[in-house]
Amino acid sequence: MSMRNPERYHVSSAVVLTSPAAANGVIAELSEIPNVEVHAADRGKIIIVIEGRSSGEMGATLAAISGLPDVMAANMVFEHAENLEEGLINGHRPDAA
Repeated sequence: MSMRNPERYHVSSAVVLTSPAAANGVIAELSEIPNVEVHAADRGKIIIVIEGRSSGEMGATLAAISGLPDVMAANMVFEHAENLEEGLINGHRPDAA
């Protein structure tokens, strides 16, 4: 039985809240953050996805987003993690759509 920890891949979704007037500026700032993707925005509510190697890394990214000017709140909604070694072919899951 192996005692080493396999490399993990983490992905989470979060909602960022800002004023509607500041939304475009916040979206521009979020788009510049590594491993962050903006997926939707409506009236100051911005849906993002954060990717990383650990929950701590994603938490630090979310904390940094919370501290951006014009951000009122940034809350993680969902997190998923899996071992990178398991079931990957050429770096991709064979069952992924």
